[in-house]
Amino acid sequence: MQGEFSIEQLLIPANGGVRRPSRGRWLWVTAGGLLLLAAMTVGWGRATSFKIDPKVLQRMESLYGLSARQRLLDWQRLMIRASGDDERTKLTVVNRFFNRLAFISDQAHWGKKDYWATPLEFLASDGGDCEDFAVAKYFTLKQLGVPEERMSLTYVKALRLNQAHMVLTYTPSPGAEPLVLDNLEETIRPASERTDLLPVYSFNGDGLWLAKQRGRGKRVGRSSRLSRWRDLLARMQHDVPM
Repeated sequence: MQGEFSIEQLLIPANGGVRRPSRGRWLWVTAGGLLLLAAMTVGWGRATSFKIDPKVLQRMESLYGLSARQRLLDWQRLMIRASGDDERTKLTVVNRFFNRLAFISDQAHWGKKDYWATPLEFLASDGGDCEDFAVAKYFTLKQLGVPEERMSLTYVKALRLNQAHMVLTYTPSPGAEPLVLDNLEETIRPASERTDLLPVYSFNGDGLWLAKQRGRGKRVGRSSRLSRWRDLLARMQHDVPM
């Protein structure tokens, strides 16, 4: 199943109740973790000088084969070449780069019901599920200088597939309509054109918020509630490419 998730597991208010999504509207939830993100990104450097440590390349090659090294080197080249592009071009290049990888369910790929792979794991293993696509695009664009506050990892229901799904959304300015980067589609389109997606919640590294389609609303908590995000960031501290 693509992107299994439980809203009850994603966001549990301090009073013990459950905040449920409002149907038919894009809601935003951003998950904090600035300290973890800062620790994770130490050593990445600027995109123009992005270089994966040879020891990391060797480790990934030993785990996933020679082609894993090539995919990681392709990622390194993308970082350097796209560093001077405008933001919209960066979105297009990064979306196209990762959408070449294969969709594989967590159960088939990792033997687990739900596992969020780091970008290195995703690339080296040559596939993953929707969360892995969205996470890899998010951190790659962040490394390329796209402001974190403009991006969110957004949970939706894919109506045609009748199942949970995750995409990356990008909002160019406060109140603007989000653009959707999706592994199901090559073209980046405005959220209003993605009538096949029913938004549920979104999060990133800035905090924990609820808001309507345009702009943020009330701050509702800390990222420590989002266990999968917290676990991903912790693993990424040991997965730094530099």
